[in-house]
Amino acid sequence: METVVIVGTGLIGASLGLALKAAGFDGRVVGVSSAPAIRDALDRGAIDEARPLVQAVARADLVFLSQTIGRILDTLRVIGPCLRPETLVTDAGSTKSRIVDQARSSLRGAQFLGGHPMAGKEKRGASEADPALFAGRTWILTPTNPAHLEAPPARELLFWIRKIGALPLVMAPEEHDRVVALTSHLPQLLSTALAATLSLRLTAPEHLKAAGPGLADMTRLASSSYDLWKDILETNRTAVEGALAASIEELQRLRAGLTSDQTRIAFETAAAFAARLRK
Repeated sequence: METVVIVGTGLIGASLGLALKAAGFDGRVVGVSSAPAIRDALDRGAIDEARPLVQAVARADLVFLSQTIGRILDTLRVIGPCLRPETLVTDAGSTKSRIVDQARSSLRGAQFLGGHPMAGKEKRGASEADPALFAGRTWILTPTNPAHLEAPPARELLFWIRKIGALPLVMAPEEHDRVVALTSHLPQLLSTALAATLSLRLTAPEHLKAAGPGLADMTRLASSSYDLWKDILETNRTAVEGALAASIEELQRLRAGLTSDQTRIAFETAAAFAARLRK
């Protein structure tokens, strides 16, 4: 692999560029993004040069789409005719089924392997990029056929995923969307709902002084941008609605018996799960 093209040089894209360089990749890293994002990525050393989309992907060995989901879908519709057959296209989209379907119809000549690195920060942009962002973090891959992982470009991608310290996990696209609705999308919405609820009720400045670090932890995700989450919720609506319904049922059970044995069991079950998660 000699040329990696990163489409979208924000936090995730720029962090990948830095991570590859830190892990010993000595090829060219080309960026495709807005002018400010390109400037920041060049300043950080995350990319070596910038090119227009069509020109960049025509020479790529690996194309990494690190954009909002809507932009990823748009990019897939454009780049198909420009790619060489040996090029591998992957992405960082937080939902997979719609992206995989679009890639299947748009990329007739090149290979596509859906991806989702489970890493990030509340702050965005290349100025926040970190070469260690993926270290110890799961990187989900969603092939439509497990045999696709044995193709040489996919095996090289797996090599570099491991080289930057990430932990590959293979799932079907539909399974990915069901699972991350629970592990990622539901926590975001619960944090948003909590912060929105308190914003209407803790109105005096001194009220906020009564909050401890637990509230800051619980509302950390609430600082995320709706511009990012709009496409996620739209493309995984059914699974997210199911996750929300399950959570609402649990809250209703807690409300119905705050001092009951059922609530004690809920606390014990939740504590056991939290301990498993932290292992």
